[in-house]
Amino acid sequence: MNAIQLRELFRDQYGYEEGVRIFFAPGRVNLIGEHTDYNGGYVFPAALTFGTWAAAAPRKDREYRLASANFPSTAACSVKEELVYKQEDDWANYPKGVLKELLQLAGQDGSEQYLGADVLYYGNIPNGAGLSSSASIELVTGLALSKLAGLEIPMIELVKIGQNAENRFVGVNCGIMDQFAVGMGKENQAMMLKCDTLEFKYVPVKINGYKLVIINTNKRRGLADSKYNERRAQCEEALAIIQQHLKGVQNLGEVSAAKWENVKGFIENEVIRNRAEHVIAENERVLAATQSLQENDILAFGELMKQSHESLRDLYEVTGFELDTLFEEASKIEGCVGTRMTGAGFGGCNVSLVKEEAVDEFKDKVAKNYTETTGLEPAFYVCKIGDGAKEIL
Repeated sequence: MNAIQLRELFRDQYGYEEGVRIFFAPGRVNLIGEHTDYNGGYVFPAALTFGTWAAAAPRKDREYRLASANFPSTAACSVKEELVYKQEDDWANYPKGVLKELLQLAGQDGSEQYLGADVLYYGNIPNGAGLSSSASIELVTGLALSKLAGLEIPMIELVKIGQNAENRFVGVNCGIMDQFAVGMGKENQAMMLKCDTLEFKYVPVKINGYKLVIINTNKRRGLADSKYNERRAQCEEALAIIQQHLKGVQNLGEVSAAKWENVKGFIENEVIRNRAEHVIAENERVLAATQSLQENDILAFGELMKQSHESLRDLYEVTGFELDTLFEEASKIEGCVGTRMTGAGFGGCNVSLVKEEAVDEFKDKVAKNYTETTGLEPAFYVCKIGDGAKEIL
C-alpha cells in the first residue's frame, strides 16, 4: 500500500481527498525483556518497518468518522458526547480511547481544538500476533488527530496517551513498552528502556551476517481475553511480600538477583515465586544482552534469547504448545543462534536470529515441522528495524 493507493481508498470511503494527510506508526518486536515492562524493569524493543498508516482530513463539526481498509466495520463518535467503549466498535475503540485522552489533556479547550476528522486506517501488522498492532493504531491516531488540531504534542506524551487509552478505555493493563517502541523507534537501533523511569538509550543493532526473522504461529491471541492481567496481579502479590523485607522497593524491576536470593524464601506459593523469579532474572538478561550486542557478541546475545524463552515457558507459563514448538524447531537449525517468543505470549510470534545463508533452510524446515506438529501454517517475516511514528506526506 502506497500513499497514492491510500488516498484513493480514502476518496472511495469518504467521497473526497482534499486536505488529506498521511501518518505512519510501526509495529514493534521486543528482542528480549518480556513481562518486565509493567514490573518497572528493562526491555529491549525495536520498531519495525511495517505498521499502520492513517489517511486523515479535518472536519469542522466535531465529528470523527473512523474506517479501516482491513476491516468492514466503521465507527463514528463526537466530542459533543461522552466517548464510551462499545463492543460493536471493535478495533475502533483504540482510536476512540486515544481521542478521549487527547481531549482530557486539552482540558476545557478540547472541544475548540479537536474539531473532527475523517480517518482511514490501513495496517500490515498481523492482527493478534503480538507485534503491537494496538499500540501502532494508538500512536498513529494520537499523531494524526493532534496534528490536524494544529498541536505539537511531544512524542513521549503521545506514548503516554496511547498507554492510557489501552489501560483506561480498552481495559488491557499493559505496560508502556509497546507504545514507547512504536513512538520513539529509530532506524537500525533498539532501545534499552527502564519502564518505571522511562530512562532509555539507543543501541545500534549491528548483526552483519544475520537476519531477524519473525515467525507468526497463526494462533490468534486476544490480549484482553488472555491471562495477561492475571500475571500482573501475581507479580503484584509477589511484590507485596518482598516489600515486607526490602524497604523502599517500588517494583520488581528494582530487585537485583542478589537481593532476590535473600527474599525469595519468604514467598511460600511456588507459582507466585516463579513469576517473580522470571521477572528478576529476565531483567538481568536484558542488561547482559545489551552489553553483548554492544560488544558485537552475537552468539552470547542469541543464547540469552533462548534462556528468555525457557524462563517464559517454565516460570511465567505464557508460551503454550505453538510457541514452544516453534522454539524447539528453530533451535534445531544450526544457523539459528537465538530464538524466543516475543510479545505477551499465549500465541503470537517468535523472533529468531538466523545466519543469512541459513534463512531459506530455516524457513523451510521450521515450517514443515511446525505444521506437522500443530496443524497450523506459520508465516515468516525477515525484518528490518525502522523509525517510530511520523507524518509521511
